[in-house]
Amino acid sequence: MRCFLWGILLTSLLATVSCTKKGGSTGEKVLQLGTPAKVKGFDPIEASDLYSGNEVARVYEGLLQFHYLKRPYELVPNLAAEMPKVSNEGLTYTFKLKKGVLFHDNQCFPGTKGREMVAKDVEYSLKRLADPKLQSKGWWLLDGKIKGLNEWREKYSDAEKVNYEEEIPGMQVLDTYVIQFTLVKPFPQFLYAFAMPFTYVVPREAVEFYGDSFLNNPVGTGPFMTGQYTQANTIIYKKFHKYRDEYYPSEGAEGDEAAGLLKSAGKKIPFVDKIKVTIMPESQPMWLNFLKGNIDAMAIPKDNFNQAMVGGVLNEDFKKKGITEVKKVGLDVTFIAFNHENKLFKNNLKLRAAMSLAFDREFMNKNFYNGISIPAQSIIPPNIAGYIDGYVGPFQNFDLEKAKKLLAEAGYPEGKKLPEITYHFKYDTTGRQNAEAIKQMMGNIGINLKLIGVTWPELVKVVNTKQAMMYGMAWGADYPDAENFLQLLYSPNAAPGSNGSNYNDPEFDKKYEEAVVLPDGPERTKKYEELYKYAAEKVPLIYGFHRVNYVLEHGWFRNYKFIEFDHGVAKYWDIDLEAKDKLKPNL
Repeated sequence: MRCFLWGILLTSLLATVSCTKKGGSTGEKVLQLGTPAKVKGFDPIEASDLYSGNEVARVYEGLLQFHYLKRPYELVPNLAAEMPKVSNEGLTYTFKLKKGVLFHDNQCFPGTKGREMVAKDVEYSLKRLADPKLQSKGWWLLDGKIKGLNEWREKYSDAEKVNYEEEIPGMQVLDTYVIQFTLVKPFPQFLYAFAMPFTYVVPREAVEFYGDSFLNNPVGTGPFMTGQYTQANTIIYKKFHKYRDEYYPSEGAEGDEAAGLLKSAGKKIPFVDKIKVTIMPESQPMWLNFLKGNIDAMAIPKDNFNQAMVGGVLNEDFKKKGITEVKKVGLDVTFIAFNHENKLFKNNLKLRAAMSLAFDREFMNKNFYNGISIPAQSIIPPNIAGYIDGYVGPFQNFDLEKAKKLLAEAGYPEGKKLPEITYHFKYDTTGRQNAEAIKQMMGNIGINLKLIGVTWPELVKVVNTKQAMMYGMAWGADYPDAENFLQLLYSPNAAPGSNGSNYNDPEFDKKYEEAVVLPDGPERTKKYEELYKYAAEKVPLIYGFHRVNYVLEHGWFRNYKFIEFDHGVAKYWDIDLEAKDKLKPNL
């Protein structure tokens, strides 16, 4: 995602450890990654959050991917042999696939040997994404875009069984290794879909063999493979030794060579033998393990920021131990969502505006984001066309008196006669502190929030089923285009789609539809800017922050570069076992 990044997350954890014993390393490279939440499973069409997407991308792959090193971000082939041929009118996309790409060995195949991936697998995987019975949250990617696909979906919405053999006009398998898509109308962002986990390719044999348990039995073409997923606190991946010949990039952005990011240029990937993912909901155990050298890298937790960074510079003691920092300026936005299907919030601009004015961004930034994140004025983040530098929304500045006045005009002076408002959040130490701060802020104008802390899967469920009144969320870019953020407010994407707030504004929808069909250029940017202002003025969400973080890494971790679209990038990472043996004893 990227896909949904649920909860107002303050750390993103990344860790690497090699298997060692007294006297040195075993020679086996084991990459250990930390994640703050359990994943839902390994079905690509269910990869609607960052955590699930990251795990899915170790096993499965899509037609395209983002170049790991180049900036600005650039799409490059993955399962595709080359970038697709696009017709002059922008309606037809023809993909040629790489030959000799194998699915993992698995009991779903005859003789347990994985077969070659072909164009029919791509067609099947996209039909699964569109299948009305499966209700994928990723349907928004294809909705209204491919000729005949919506009609196919509608035809089987009430049928007992969906016919995957029925031909779809806009999705044609031309031969074993060629598939062609025809769009209903031009959509310049169409190619980005093929770099997202939702469209990753799965074999039909695995889906049919495992049935309802396919979610927990991944069978892909990716550089790593794993066994049955059991919702345990660790996931072990092993290198797929039949992985095709793929190589580390030989070119990158300015500064990459000086940073040592091209030392692995041209070498076959992946570099590590295993990946161990450990689920660690709390940041402090991660931080303590990092300091001991048992974790390779992690984002600095808010409570340890001043320990690591002194005056904006890395602590000298850290530098002496070989630790370095990487600054992360994310293409994201945090926000508090209203459920617009609830009559309390629907068409109640003054109530929403009052609550936004009561939200003290300066306090939240200082106490939860180390004072370095960027207060959000609307839905689009900086560094994307459509963001307006210097713009201040009419209800984004902290103003209690104005908030109280609007609350009274909404019919609830001092909060009187206001029904109870529940606020769902992902429960952990930081999430609880964050929610309590929000509760106190709303209490300052007479609004009482009932806090409901839940697990990650429970949070996803209440939002998908439209049961939450309010909840904390964040969205990280799936691709570098404002459309990816604006679609969070587009009414056809209502839950269980990406518009989890169920915002429904015909005027916004009209402006959105006019903008997204335009090619990249001044006209589209102007319309994006209009939508940016509209989304600020209508307050469909309480906007929080565009986050800035620092990742610290030990001196034995190789090839790490921050990339916003980070699905599948572990194949580029490496561990210098000799450097680790030298550096770790000095921690």
